[in-house]
Amino acid sequence: MENQNDNKYLGEGKISKLLLKFSIPCILSLLISSLYNIVDQIFIGNSSIGYLGNAATGIVFPITIISVAFAWCFGDGSAAYLSLCQGRGDTKSAHKAIGNSLVVTFIISIIFVILGFIFMDNLLYLFGASEASIGLARAYFTIILTFIPVYMLANAMNAVIRADGSPAFSMASTLVGAIINIILDPIFIFVCKWGIEGAAWATIIGQCASLILSIIYYTRTKTFKLSLESFKMDFGVFSNVIKLGVSTFITQMSIVIISLVCNIMLAKYGAESVYGADIPIAVIGIAMKVFTIVINIVVGIILGAQPILGYNYGAKKLDRVKETFKIVLISTIIVGLISTVVFELFPSFVIGLFGAQDELYMEFAVLTFRIFLMFVTLTCTIKMCSIFFQAVGKPINAAIVSLARDIIFFVPLVIILPNFMGVKGALWAAPIADVIGIIVTIILLVVFFKSLNKEALPVKSEKTSIQKSHAGVIITIAREHGSQGKEIGKLVAETLNIPYYYKELTAIAAEESGLDKEFVSKLNDNKNKAHDLYLTTSPVSFAIEAQAKVLKKIAKEGSCVIVGRAADYVLRDNKNIVRIFIYANEDYRAKNVIKMYGDTEEQAYKNIAKSDKNRAGYYKMVSGQKWGEVKNYDLCIDSSIGKEETAEVIVDYMNKLK
Repeated sequence: MENQNDNKYLGEGKISKLLLKFSIPCILSLLISSLYNIVDQIFIGNSSIGYLGNAATGIVFPITIISVAFAWCFGDGSAAYLSLCQGRGDTKSAHKAIGNSLVVTFIISIIFVILGFIFMDNLLYLFGASEASIGLARAYFTIILTFIPVYMLANAMNAVIRADGSPAFSMASTLVGAIINIILDPIFIFVCKWGIEGAAWATIIGQCASLILSIIYYTRTKTFKLSLESFKMDFGVFSNVIKLGVSTFITQMSIVIISLVCNIMLAKYGAESVYGADIPIAVIGIAMKVFTIVINIVVGIILGAQPILGYNYGAKKLDRVKETFKIVLISTIIVGLISTVVFELFPSFVIGLFGAQDELYMEFAVLTFRIFLMFVTLTCTIKMCSIFFQAVGKPINAAIVSLARDIIFFVPLVIILPNFMGVKGALWAAPIADVIGIIVTIILLVVFFKSLNKEALPVKSEKTSIQKSHAGVIITIAREHGSQGKEIGKLVAETLNIPYYYKELTAIAAEESGLDKEFVSKLNDNKNKAHDLYLTTSPVSFAIEAQAKVLKKIAKEGSCVIVGRAADYVLRDNKNIVRIFIYANEDYRAKNVIKMYGDTEEQAYKNIAKSDKNRAGYYKMVSGQKWGEVKNYDLCIDSSIGKEETAEVIVDYMNKLK
C-alpha cells in the first residue's frame, strides 16, 4: 500500500503511463486465470469425446461459478478489509478477517461437496444435461466436486496475497496452476486415454499446486500474521468482510443465473431443432469462455484505472477523471472492435481451436459467434462503465449498469425470444440486451458527467497546520447527532487550553493527501442514500487513509480534543487517549437540530436517524466495532444537562485522571 503522501502521484503523473503501470498486471492476472476455463475445452474438443465433452464441461462450469462466488466474496472482502487496515496503520485487526474468511470458505466448500453429491444429477439436468451428455458431465463433475475445497481456498487466498502487496506472487501461483493444467491435459486425455476424467484431474492438480504456493506464502506474509486466534469467529469483523465482498458475489451469481437460463432454453429449443440439445450447449459454453478472454482484457484495463479515477475524483481533479475515462473507453472500444472483426469474419478459425466437428455443429457455432457476440464491443463498454462508476463512488449506478444488461434485459429476452424464433432466439437475446443496456449506460454517463461539470473546482483555502501542544491526554469525542458534541468539545479544549480539531482535521487531511476538502468532510454525510456501499468505493478509501494518517500526526504533537472521524479507534494504541461518547434523548436532540439547522420537527427526527445510522456505518467500516457501545469508551455522558454543564463534567473527569 502506497504511503498517503505518495498517492499524490496519482493526481500528477502522466495518465497513460499510470494506466500501463497498473493495468498490465491486472490484465495478465485475469488472462492467466481464464486459461483454466478454456484449456480443458480445447483439448476435449480435439479428442475422441468431441462436442459432447465440451457440452459436459459447459454444464459443470456455471455450477462451479457458484463456489467461486462465495470464495471471491470472502477473498475480495477480506482483501479489501486488509487494505483498509493498512491505510489506517492497523496491523492487528486484518488477521481476524482473513482467518475468519478461510474458516467460512472451508465450511461452505464442505457443504457444497455434500449437497453436490446428494443432488448431482438434479443439478446437471437443471443446467442443461441431456441423456447423451449426463454420463460425461457426471464423470467430470465428480472429480471437480471432490476437490472444491481446494478450488475455493486457492481463490479466496489469492485475493489477499494481492492486497498484501504481492501481486506478482499472486499471478505466479495462478500461472503455475494453469501451466500444469496445460501440460497434463494432453498427457491425461491422449496418452493415458482418461478422457474427460483426465481433463478434470489436470485441472485439479493445477489447482492443488496453486493452493500449496498460496499456503507457503501465508507463512511469510508482509502486513499480517495468522495465529489460532485468527480462526476464532468474530462476527463483527466478518460482517465487514461480507459487506466489502458482496458486489463480487452478486456479479458472479449473475453469471450463474445467465448460464442457467441460457442453458435451459438452449437445451429445450435445441432439442426441437435440427441441432439437438447438446450442440447448442457445447457451442455456447465455448462462446462464453472465449468472450471471457475479451472481457478480462477490458476488466484489467479499468481495474488498473480504479486508483487513478478514485484519487482524482476525491481530489476534484475532474479533468483527469475525464481524461482517464476517455483513454479507458477508447481502449475498450479498440479491444471490442478487434474481437468483433475476428468473431464475424473468422468464426470457423476460433471454433476450430476446439476441434473440428460435423456440419451441423459448425453451422450452429458460426451462427453463435456471429449473432451472440455481435455487439461484444457494447458488452465490454457496459462492463467497463459499471466498474468506472464503482471507482468514482457511485455504487448504485454501478449496480444498475451491471444488472440491467445481464439480469433485467438478457434473462427475460432469452426466455421470450425462443418462443418466436426457436433456438436462434436465445442467441439474439444477447445483442438486443447489449443495445438496451448501452442506452441505459449512456443515460447514466451523461447525467454523471453533467453533474461533474457543475461541481466547482477545489478552492485553495488558507493552509491549516497541526498545532503544537504540551504532552498530555488526547480526548476523542464521538457524539449522536444533535447532542452538541462539537460545541462541547470546543468548550473543553478552551478550558484546558489545548488544540481543538473538527473541521480543521478534514482541512489538514485534504492538504496532506491532495484530496478535496469538501469531499473529505462529507465521508459520513447523512444525505448519501447508499452510505454503506459508498464507503467501500475507491475515492472514499483514499480519504479514510488520509484521515487516519493525519490523526496519528496530530496525536504525536501532544494533548488535544478531536471530534468525530472514528478517532477513538484509529488512536486506540495511544496510551494517553480518553474516549468520550456524548448522547442525549431524542427530543432534546431534535430541539437542538431545529435550532441549529432550521429543520421542521419532522425533518429533525428523520435527520437524526439518518445521521446516526451513517455515523454508525462509517465507524463500523473503519473499526469493525459497534458505534456508541459503552465498552468502547471511557466516559459516556448525557448532554441534556446542558452543553456548558457537560463540558464541566468532562473537564472535572480529566482533572481527576491527573
